[in-house]
Amino acid sequence: MKKGELIAEFAKRTELSAAAANGAVNTLIAIITERLKKGDTVGITGFGTFSVAKRAARKGRNPATGEAIKIAASKTPKFSAGATLKSAVNPTKKK
Repeated sequence: MKKGELIAEFAKRTELSAAAANGAVNTLIAIITERLKKGDTVGITGFGTFSVAKRAARKGRNPATGEAIKIAASKTPKFSAGATLKSAVNPTKKK
């Protein structure tokens, strides 16, 4: 499902206009992005948690030349699925 399809489904289920649904989805994405940029964690009960993971600096290799390179430390967004979402995706799994 792409973003446009998500917006269309959101509009259908909430009986909002496509423009209003687009605004709601974009606002949700913007809020999550802003909080992650600040280093915060965003938890949605039953769905999951968005957080920022830190990657340490490390050595790597250029796959084209085999030359050793330094990879700088960085931050990356992370998502951990909640129990309700996990159960919905894998209903046969027992706790």
